[in-house]
Amino acid sequence: MTTEANAPADAGARAWRLDSDTGSMAPRSALDVLVDLNDKVVSGQLGEYQPVPLGFTPLDKTIGGGLRPGELLLIGGAQGTGKTTMALQMARNVALSGQASVLYVCFEHDEPYLLNRLIALESALAHLPQKTGAIKIQDVRREILGTWSGSGGEAPNLASNPRLRPSLDRIARYGQNLFLLRGSATASTVDNLRRLVRQHRELAGERRLTVIVDYLQKVPQIPEPNTETEKVTFVVNGLKDIALSEEVPMIAIVAADKEGLKASRLRNFHLRGSSAINYEADIIVILNEKYHIVAKVNIEFNPYQAQRFRDWVVLSVEKNRGGQDNVDIEFEKHFEYSCFDPNGRTVQEKLIEERLYND
Repeated sequence: MTTEANAPADAGARAWRLDSDTGSMAPRSALDVLVDLNDKVVSGQLGEYQPVPLGFTPLDKTIGGGLRPGELLLIGGAQGTGKTTMALQMARNVALSGQASVLYVCFEHDEPYLLNRLIALESALAHLPQKTGAIKIQDVRREILGTWSGSGGEAPNLASNPRLRPSLDRIARYGQNLFLLRGSATASTVDNLRRLVRQHRELAGERRLTVIVDYLQKVPQIPEPNTETEKVTFVVNGLKDIALSEEVPMIAIVAADKEGLKASRLRNFHLRGSSAINYEADIIVILNEKYHIVAKVNIEFNPYQAQRFRDWVVLSVEKNRGGQDNVDIEFEKHFEYSCFDPNGRTVQEKLIEERLYND
């Protein structure tokens, strides 16, 4: 005799699945999920529980060791605060760690330009804090041209350039794990990014992948919607869905709106386009120039200290679903070499807080 209490269990024993023209849905009981998890523990297949460190020590510590599959991290900031510099350095760090490959999709720079920045970055990171022998970004191209013009009739080879070779040797250690892609206004749609991720799985098997998009508002939607709000909502939802359905960590740079560019301190609500940005992201970090957001009490009696603040960028963890937020971390910037000092530290000075008062 079947009772009402037994009916749900009996129904759960059969396959519960709905297939439609727009996709399929298959609810799973908590017990099925638990059994699946136990199987993964037994087999050691726990990639989704292992964070991918981003290589910025205090940030990794704040977000629980790194970024996990299914998570979307957004990097916001005004122009010149180092969003691309930080994202590219994260890509390099992840690839160098060997824990995952990286796809870096950039809508503002082509692949050779990004490589030039990596060369400058590698030359500096190897010698911080002294930067002895480091090559500035504007000098990398000059060295490349010099290699060709100074070949003396022999076949030119970048490895023969003594200033470039140390950086090239370092890039060679992880270069096969870092994929650079110039974003296209027609081809680099959310659906095509999803296809690229799936192709990587077919080609690389169980090799993990981290995706970085530079930047979110540039991802095309075809046909173009009537408003930027509609477009940004669609794109951020799509990137989050790729992270979840394809089980990849996702990082995207986000531009600021007009109010944010005029504000004394940029916050997460200044990110351009849609409130969906704040809802969909698992982690939001905002970059601000330290000099601009330090409370006046810290600089009015010490001009020398004020000048030193110009060398630092404050990264504020504005949202963190998996841990502590409202954390302010500072990193010394070396933008002439396209990098930050990855060690960083917690901000000790008082910062302005526009949500409470104006300082």
